[in-house]
Amino acid sequence: MNADIIFKYFPDLTAVQQSQFNALHELYHTWNEQINVISRKDIDELYTRHVLHSLGIAKVMSFEPDTKVLDVGTGGGFPGIPLAIMFPRSSFHLVDSIGKKIKVVKGVAESLNLTNVTAEQTRAEQVSDQYDFVVSRAVTRLKPFYQWVKNKFRTESFNALPNGILYLKGGDLNEELKEAKKKYQLFDLQTYFDEDFFETKKVVFVPVG
Repeated sequence: MNADIIFKYFPDLTAVQQSQFNALHELYHTWNEQINVISRKDIDELYTRHVLHSLGIAKVMSFEPDTKVLDVGTGGGFPGIPLAIMFPRSSFHLVDSIGKKIKVVKGVAESLNLTNVTAEQTRAEQVSDQYDFVVSRAVTRLKPFYQWVKNKFRTESFNALPNGILYLKGGDLNEELKEAKKKYQLFDLQTYFDEDFFETKKVVFVPVG
């Protein structure tokens, strides 16, 4: 399996980025045999269900150089690793409460020479730094997630969107968004990607400030 589906939707990647995306398949297969961070059926769909899904955020938001991004509940490195490849001049801090998952993230980032990635075993509430954006992939409902991260943002915004949360979610979100009682924008990933997997997948943007 190669990364052709990524190149289809992001045709302007550098040779280094193409090489890094191509390397993800073997890296995750190797790590997954030691530490199971991706389900057996999903590992064969790595580029669609994990890498391209993560890059849905890149279709919504092109991070400016020096943007600081926190990835909460990163698991095996999604969406943080694909976004770090896509935006090498931004910095990404990937956190997860499970140590073995962070071990995988560090191993993958090191193999890819991603100098813009740091990874830490911790909970979102314990992170002391401040960021421009917080990204995540359906870790929990939006209301408690907002409480975890609401104090993690820098006050100055310099990207196309104001500082805030970029949250990858699927399914019917009406009840969850009503419960959160926050301003939001919804971006339907089916607008950007043709595959059936993205039929109900969205990026929820919640400005903070």
